[in-house]
Amino acid sequence: MPHTALPFSLIVAVKDEKENMAPLIGEIAATMAERDPSTYEAIFIDDGSSDGTPQELARLKAVLPALRVLVHGRNLGKSAALRTGIRAARFPIVVTMDGDGQNDPADVHLMLAPFEGARPDLGIVAGQRIKRQDTLSKRWASRIANPIRRWLLNDGTRDSVCGWKAMPREVFLSLPYFDNMHRFLIALTLREGYEVELIDVKDRLRTHGTSKYTNWGRLMVGIPDLFGMAWLMRRFRGRVDAKEI
Repeated sequence: MPHTALPFSLIVAVKDEKENMAPLIGEIAATMAERDPSTYEAIFIDDGSSDGTPQELARLKAVLPALRVLVHGRNLGKSAALRTGIRAARFPIVVTMDGDGQNDPADVHLMLAPFEGARPDLGIVAGQRIKRQDTLSKRWASRIANPIRRWLLNDGTRDSVCGWKAMPREVFLSLPYFDNMHRFLIALTLREGYEVELIDVKDRLRTHGTSKYTNWGRLMVGIPDLFGMAWLMRRFRGRVDAKEI
């Protein structure tokens, strides 16, 4: 697995994941053990938990000194939480991962490696889960939804909602913000004229807690969002680099 010394900010949005925090923070600390602590930070954004997740994260700063904890006073959703973390990030490359333990922190090196080269137009590196550990119903829902999404958005991905994303911070902040935008980061980045690189990553079983999403819930927000996103893709004339003379 390639390792990189590229400075970065790890961004993790969580809600009611208290039991998953100690194992996850321990894995991040082990993955970062050989890095210079001044070259990374881990920003966890608690999005309105009611199970003591913020207090558990505060306790775990002793395990991971690079840990920063931001707390929303109420639940605003994953996209809002990620935006809060990325706006607070101190490094030019941001990497997002899920906080439920299904993403392996060791894969962060895979996400960062493409940015080591001279690729100024690389806008996003997106994880693509292999051997997904979701329930059968979620896998079938994805098989139905993904072809429709690819047809409408032409984003070329088989797994647009994988938690692993790596982006220049300024690229993320230049994208139009809306609720649930995290599901469309690949399409939004393509819309701006940037390159996309897709990376296979591992998927693991959730060991504690339950998913915050259901197929019905995804459907209710996903359909209008998808058609809205298709409209947004059409209503754009492309990125322009202006020159001052």
